[in-house]
Amino acid sequence: MSPGPFLQPQQQQLQQLAYDEEGEDENGVNLTLPHMAKMAPYHFTCLLPTWDHPFPLSRPPPPLEHTRPCKKPRIHSDTMTPNQLNNGKQSSPLRMLQFRGHVQTYKQKFGVLEALEEPVEGEFVEVAGGTGDGMRLVQLLISCAEAVACRDRAQASALLHELKANALVLGTSFQRVASCFVQGLSDRLALVQPLGAVGIIGPSTVPAIASGRKEEALALAYELCPYLQFGHFVANASILEAFEGENLVHVVDLGMTQGLPHGHQWRKLIDSLADKTGPRPRRIRITGVGAPGDRLKAIGNELEFYAQKLGINLEFFVIERNLENLSPEDLELEEGEVLVVNSMLQLHCVVKESRGALNSVLQMIHELSPRVLVLVEQDASHNGPFFLGRFMEALHYYSAIFDSLDAMLPRYDTKRAKVEQFYFAEEIKNIVSCEGPARVERHERVDQWRRRMSRAGFQPAPIKRMAQAKQWLDKVKSCEGYTIAEEKGFLVLGWNTKPIIAASCWKC
Repeated sequence: MSPGPFLQPQQQQLQQLAYDEEGEDENGVNLTLPHMAKMAPYHFTCLLPTWDHPFPLSRPPPPLEHTRPCKKPRIHSDTMTPNQLNNGKQSSPLRMLQFRGHVQTYKQKFGVLEALEEPVEGEFVEVAGGTGDGMRLVQLLISCAEAVACRDRAQASALLHELKANALVLGTSFQRVASCFVQGLSDRLALVQPLGAVGIIGPSTVPAIASGRKEEALALAYELCPYLQFGHFVANASILEAFEGENLVHVVDLGMTQGLPHGHQWRKLIDSLADKTGPRPRRIRITGVGAPGDRLKAIGNELEFYAQKLGINLEFFVIERNLENLSPEDLELEEGEVLVVNSMLQLHCVVKESRGALNSVLQMIHELSPRVLVLVEQDASHNGPFFLGRFMEALHYYSAIFDSLDAMLPRYDTKRAKVEQFYFAEEIKNIVSCEGPARVERHERVDQWRRRMSRAGFQPAPIKRMAQAKQWLDKVKSCEGYTIAEEKGFLVLGWNTKPIIAASCWKC
């Protein structure tokens, strides 16, 4: 039974409007497969509704909506679930019991129900029929993720059918984020191979949205959300500080600021240079790394014309390559120029399962000896070794983002719907539905980035702009709830204390 038709009502609504290389998580918990196989479920006695209470192995579990036990398939290790790690030494009921125990642990650890705390008065009554229905939606999502992980097509399809009736694209903030996860689970179910098969989940049959919609959604995300603007502000402040008193300066932009159509980050940098009272650099070079080259050249032409009007001598160059194939010779560095490398939400895309992909990129950057490397990344743990763990982390993370959009814009705002369904939903679907090389949204926490950067030979260059960042936030935010904090040298922007995006600077 194909889950594709389940998504049709959501599309109609829109038309109407590594594994972790260390084997540890950010808290130092051992997440290697042998260790996880030995873990016992945690026991909690409060905070969650009755259906979410874990149960000890000494008494029977609550009734399951599906009772078909997971067999032991030979599958890609990134999709393995804890009950598949016991080598068939225990009976199927006991393995299923342990599997559900780990699911309960994830529920407790990542606190998905925070998204349901303090709902807007009448919100769930109007759309979902009450807070209990919201809790039911969480339960359905987790049960469906469990069924998909077990490759139980019949049970997963039945749950998806129920989810599509409750996870509304124009509903509450949690219903909207749930709709994105429903799309991801449906795609994953369509791509997984039968039990016993060996292979990697790939993107070949996952439908991609039109490039025009993605570009529009990215531009709207920049306009409506402070997250990308925060990264640009911190990066530009650090770049201007590195260029102080220099005549020849060179910025290498990895990914060319995600392909925003007008080069927003560099327009703001040009404005800051034009407003500068002291001496300006005699020449500034910007090299955009990414694809397609024609599009980047068009952005560069706009920037050169814009800089010329403000009396700034700007030269723009394009290198149409991916980061893994980039070499120092490609950049054609000149003697006497000061180099800065800017990475805006890019390096997580080269955190591959095969160790060394990111390390080779970082070593290449280290060979360039930049004065500073500016790193801006999502502060999230979406690259863990288990599918269910990533699913729960992503559900918690994107629930906070959708809550922030909910506080800023009305429910039926078409701009918000486009941002959610054509920008954030694409990230969610990649995290949930893809494995192997197809999964590029491998976000990690700041502690893991600190370890990776240190291993590559970089040293932290503390950002001393907390006061300026808070002043900036006061100017751009349109509602209460956003926070800025410093965490071991990182500046972190969050929503109601939930970290969303982190900026840091590094030197050789």
